[in-house]
This record gives sequence, structure tokens and C-alpha cells, in this order.
Amino acid sequence: MTDETLPDPDSEPYWQGAAAGELRYQRCGACKTAIFYPRALCTNCGAPDPDWSVSDGQGTVYAVSVVHRPPPSFSGQAPYAVVLVDLDEGFRMMSRIVDAAPDTVAVGDRVRVIFRDDPDGRPTPYFTPA
Repeated sequence: MTDETLPDPDSEPYWQGAAAGELRYQRCGACKTAIFYPRALCTNCGAPDPDWSVSDGQGTVYAVSVVHRPPPSFSGQAPYAVVLVDLDEGFRMMSRIVDAAPDTVAVGDRVRVIFRDDPDGRPTPYFTPA
């Protein structure tokens, strides 16, 4: 990947991990806070240069919403479930549920990460029932 295709330089290791089938996140070396989305400073204590770790990709659905009117790049895929997932390592992230009917996804469901290409062809983490 090049800098032109990345949202910001801090996220490059995250996207490289996604391309390798790894869900990467950061953990502060000073206060041990799990950090997601990638940042140059800890979101809890402000310490610089958090360390990179690889998640096992297992988590619990914290919130779910079913999209019926998607943006143009996802126009043929509705309806689909968008979820906030609390990963077992202590961070929360947003993604989609795949391989399950959107109306069957509920708060508290266990899920696991899988990687598929997004509409732009970039490997992206999605979740599926565990």
C-alpha cells in the first residue's frame, strides 16, 4: 500500500495486518490501554508510540443496526447489519456482519473476525457469528 491509499500514516500497520489476515490494534506501553483505531498517542494517558498487537478476533456484539438504504458503494448489498463489537482484548470497533441474516443479529451475540475485500478492493475486517 502507498500513503495515497491510506487514511493516515498511523494506520499503515493496521491495513498491512488486514492484508495479511490479522486484526491489529495498539496497546499503550505505559498504562496498558487497548487502542483502536490506530493513533500516535495513547487515548487514555497520552503516552507516545503505542505497541502493536494482534487480536484473536473474537468478541461480543455491543450494538447493532440494520441498514436498508446504503451508500452507493454498497447499493446491492442491503439490508445488512452494522455492529459495534467489543473485542476480547478490550477495544471496540465498528464493522458489518456477514454470513448471517441481518435480522438475526442481536446484542450479546458472539462473533469472530474474517477478512473480505471492500468495494474498493482493500482487505477489510468483517464479523461472522462465532
